[in-house]
Amino acid sequence: MIVLSMILAASAAQAEPASIDDYMKQPRHAADATVHYGPAPSQVAELFLPKGKGPHPVVVLLHGGCFLAELGGFPQTSALAADLARRGYAVWNVEYRKLGEPGAGYPGTFQDVATAVDRLREEAPKHDLDLRRVIAIGHSAGGHLALWAASRGKLPAASMLRTPNPIAIGAVISLAGIGDLQGQGKAFGLPCGDDTIERLVDAKRRTAPFSDTSPGELLPSHVKVVMVHGAYDHVLPPYIGRDYAQKARKAGDAADVVVLPDAGHFDLVIPTTAAWAAINGILDREMKSLTH
Repeated sequence: MIVLSMILAASAAQAEPASIDDYMKQPRHAADATVHYGPAPSQVAELFLPKGKGPHPVVVLLHGGCFLAELGGFPQTSALAADLARRGYAVWNVEYRKLGEPGAGYPGTFQDVATAVDRLREEAPKHDLDLRRVIAIGHSAGGHLALWAASRGKLPAASMLRTPNPIAIGAVISLAGIGDLQGQGKAFGLPCGDDTIERLVDAKRRTAPFSDTSPGELLPSHVKVVMVHGAYDHVLPPYIGRDYAQKARKAGDAADVVVLPDAGHFDLVIPTTAAWAAINGILDREMKSLTH
């Protein structure tokens, strides 16, 4: 039976959910290091480091934005990265090619994420990163990519996306993310465009476009997932996380669902909200579990 948690807001007064404007107007925060993992402008990641000595636990952070270049997302997640670094985490804030950019879609977007995550092996000794403690956090489209990144060990042998020895991700915290592209793609199409998923996975030219792009087809991943949604999220409502968690648990994986009251789609990715405070608690719990 799925664990359905309701986390109480810090204030008794109900606030309006954050808007996309609230999310977009967040100032960009400077990283401690910038790494270009490929030649394209979007093939870049920023490393935010905590103060003090390591080894530092690592959060891989993947922004949303419907996989579309015009919606951005990378500058905004720097606010989350800076907040997590203040709390003792090394944060690998990943940008990737999005639809509308050369090379995006299949296989480029997925190869970017894989390459960026595995680049941590090269960066770890330079910055004292603990690759035994890695958690991926992704928002919306980035929630899908976080789930996919953790499932890479299950990619079909013939897939263009398969790489040897991918970095192990200990847990995924998906913030209003989508895990089953085939079963839930229509819900994603409403806010992001009816053909977005088809373009992402190159459905018109591939006979089995979801076999290596949808986390729901790569179960069991043997990775704990926590599907977090705002109760007032009209973009990707809580049933999206509930249904994916049910599928994951049926396959044998551990999966929780957390529904945050008074929160919408964007409260989850603004560091001053009660929703983000609750997500911090989830992260602390899951990271602690990786030390045992």
